[in-house]
Amino acid sequence: MSPKHKDVTGHAAGNATGHVTEDCRAISGVLARVGDKWSILVVSRLGQRTLRFNELRRDIGNISQRMLTLTLRGLERDGLVTRTIYPTVPPRVDYALTALGRSLLDPVNRLSDWALANKDKLAAAQVKFDRSVGPA
Repeated sequence: MSPKHKDVTGHAAGNATGHVTEDCRAISGVLARVGDKWSILVVSRLGQRTLRFNELRRDIGNISQRMLTLTLRGLERDGLVTRTIYPTVPPRVDYALTALGRSLLDPVNRLSDWALANKDKLAAAQVKFDRSVGPA
């Protein structure tokens, strides 16, 4: 008897149901938001302290103003980031993680730790694979 494999939702593989499909869509949506490099960097930086837009942009480095704006809007829409506007001239805008955003820090940090611990193994596997398939 072959072992039962489970998919990322914890359901037995091959048992496709509407519930599993719905779970996969929910997981995919979350991964699409938090899985891109800019969102991960923004969440990590805001996990340290509240930052203004330009502080965040300087802290992250190679990110355009437009990309940072889009990333912050998406994180705000998902309830992970709050934006506070102060009525000054020019207006001051602070960004901070919400409680939901803070709850994301632990998995993000664990994934980052895993990536750093395994980067050499991943690179070696990629070289081995590329050699076995030849030039693209």
